[in-house]
Amino acid sequence: MKVGIPKEIYPGEKRVAVTPQTVLRLRKLGFEVGIEKNAGKEIE
Repeated sequence: MKVGIPKEIYPGEKRVAVTPQTVLRLRKLGFEVGIEKNAGKEIE
């Protein structure tokens, strides 16, 4: 099964819907994880 993580779309929004730890957990469970280009780009 595939899971897609979109980038933020609202002005000033800096959060991403997943953490690196969550991606690892999902992959260990057999999921394919895709993250949209530039997701989290605004995080400092």
